[in-house]
Amino acid sequence: MSGHIHRRQAIKSIAVAGAAVALPALSYSRVLGANDRFRVASVGTGGKGWSDLVGVAASPAVQVTALCNIDSSEPHLGRAAEKYPTAKTYVDWRKLLDNSSDVDGVIVSTPDFMHAPVSLAAMQLGKHVFCQKPLTHTVLESRQMNEAAKRNKVVTQMGNQIQSHSAYRTAVALVHAGEIGKVKEVHSWQAGTPSWPRNIDRPAGKDAVPETVAWDLWQGVAPRRPYKSGLYHAFNWRGWQDYGTGQLGDFGCHILDPVFKSLELTAPLQLTAEAPPLKPDTWTDSATVRYVFPGTKYTSGDTINVTWYDAAGIRPPAEVTAHLPKSYSLPNAGSVLIGEKGTLVIPHVSMPKLFPNDAGGEVAIQEVPDVDHYVQWADAARGEGETTSAFDYSGPLTETVLLGVVGIRFPGQLLKWNAKEMKIPNFSQAEPWLTKSYAKGWEPAWV
Repeated sequence: MSGHIHRRQAIKSIAVAGAAVALPALSYSRVLGANDRFRVASVGTGGKGWSDLVGVAASPAVQVTALCNIDSSEPHLGRAAEKYPTAKTYVDWRKLLDNSSDVDGVIVSTPDFMHAPVSLAAMQLGKHVFCQKPLTHTVLESRQMNEAAKRNKVVTQMGNQIQSHSAYRTAVALVHAGEIGKVKEVHSWQAGTPSWPRNIDRPAGKDAVPETVAWDLWQGVAPRRPYKSGLYHAFNWRGWQDYGTGQLGDFGCHILDPVFKSLELTAPLQLTAEAPPLKPDTWTDSATVRYVFPGTKYTSGDTINVTWYDAAGIRPPAEVTAHLPKSYSLPNAGSVLIGEKGTLVIPHVSMPKLFPNDAGGEVAIQEVPDVDHYVQWADAARGEGETTSAFDYSGPLTETVLLGVVGIRFPGQLLKWNAKEMKIPNFSQAEPWLTKSYAKGWEPAWV
């Protein structure tokens, strides 16, 4: 099968996770060597997409050949087109992929709900993919992304770039070195107040769509809604269930990442969430999710509990802080790993704090250097090294985060998780939320 398969054929041929029949991998249209230019397209060039694009293009081996955004204004497509004037520009990502013979890799920095549609189509065309976090909008989509990356033998990376920061790399190294011994329990949190809409009803009425915005294309696979200025595009989509994944979805793939990496966690066995009842359309800003995972060689028991808290000003309770010096105040976001020999605090984007039981306070640590998360992907696509957040790692991480998001819909209900079968055997009422409905004409093959 040619690497130049048409994008519309690619979308129709995506296989369902766990299906008995697997599609053959496409032959990649261009085998890259260490001296070759890595030709990159960016879908979603505003906001985080801008830093993703600039970060990848920092590699001297990268050539930006195509840019796509539904908003042609200066902060979105306009700024990118000015910086990379030789790149072709598109409003519709489908047309970009239809004309992608000069593209080797695609950066996907759209809102959450469009991550999977764009990335899956790109991978089926044999394109390497860098996709923003959370990897997808639903659990099923995340499984699909992992399977598609394997099937098409492409190099992938999720945009949880803090993983490559010295702080998170140091935290992982400390746990692997046994500095706090076997880990007994974990508490992770985000105590900030989201700036996006939450706990509100959808307002009535509509506003005129700006001339620079292709509103129907922005909505993509989502239900059709009237345009409201500032309510969804370009930032506030994060608070709406149709488009984003709430506080846990937005921060979990960052904050839980060093927990997963350091403990080498797999899929959870079960979880229970506590949260106020959801409004029909928006996410809450207050939730606690208690996960139980199988134990690993870095944990002290057959299972390990990992608790997530998100609410304004909320941090782990006194029984957790009792393991820390009274003079130490927990940061606004991060994780606490309580081990047999000590406690490790991993602040969100700050160097970890190590408190051995026998030291009476914090001790000095040896810092692990940064790596470049963006250039790492470009290098790996050219055969130099490997990515550290490929979809075989970031897919299961995202599944865990999004299972918590499902749990928030059913406060107090224990959800047992059969990862292999993708089933919640004790509470099947939650299973429809592992996937979602898609707008007519945008349905993926597994629907």
